[in-house]
Amino acid sequence: MGQFGKWIGGGLGWAMGGPIGGLLGFLVGSVIDNTTIRTSTYTSPDNRTTPGTFGVSLLVLIAAVMKADGKVVKSELDYVKQFFIRQFGSNSAAEATVMLRDILKQEIPLRDVCQQISRNMDYSSRLQLTHLLFNVSLADRQAHPSEIEVIEKISGYIGISSADYLSIKNMFIPETDSSYKILEIDPSASNEEVKKAYRRMAMKYHPDKVSHLGEDFKKVADEKFKKVNEAYERIKKERNIP
Repeated sequence: MGQFGKWIGGGLGWAMGGPIGGLLGFLVGSVIDNTTIRTSTYTSPDNRTTPGTFGVSLLVLIAAVMKADGKVVKSELDYVKQFFIRQFGSNSAAEATVMLRDILKQEIPLRDVCQQISRNMDYSSRLQLTHLLFNVSLADRQAHPSEIEVIEKISGYIGISSADYLSIKNMFIPETDSSYKILEIDPSASNEEVKKAYRRMAMKYHPDKVSHLGEDFKKVADEKFKKVNEAYERIKKERNIP
């Protein structure tokens, strides 16, 4: 069994209720025939969530992004599968692809799904969802306007601030002054303000913020942290900041 099967077998928590639970009904006796599904309504005091809940939430949102242009083609599924292979290995990728195919066959009540995620998932995990959606969407190295539009809509629905959304977007689709946008400051900021912004963003995107999601997703979180460092180094070089 791959990692996705283990996550789901280990407990989905709040995801089994509401619209996400409705979309996941097919999972019982399907991908994880020999695994007992344990569910709970428990959430930790700081509103963090489990790897299983995060994983299935990601799959549902990926499906919504893939359906953005009204059609899903084999090449998109192949790109997504390759993404999962790179991140989680072949067994997990196979399980995730089976689940994704089933979700893609269903109508996804996007606003309702996102509101469920927003109510139950901590902010750092929601930032990680947004980052992963961009990662998957640009797996073919192309920015698809309809998909980016849906990702922006999702980020708003799950309560991501406009500054944080713009920061993550510029990690994938650089705009004018992208390094400043990643650090969430204006190009007119002083050197001291640049340093403070870097420390603030490095703390916000530090991989330890999503350590509760397990090592697989924590590895992906390293990418955000690296992008913040790269943006800071570019500004330092541009300004000759020691």
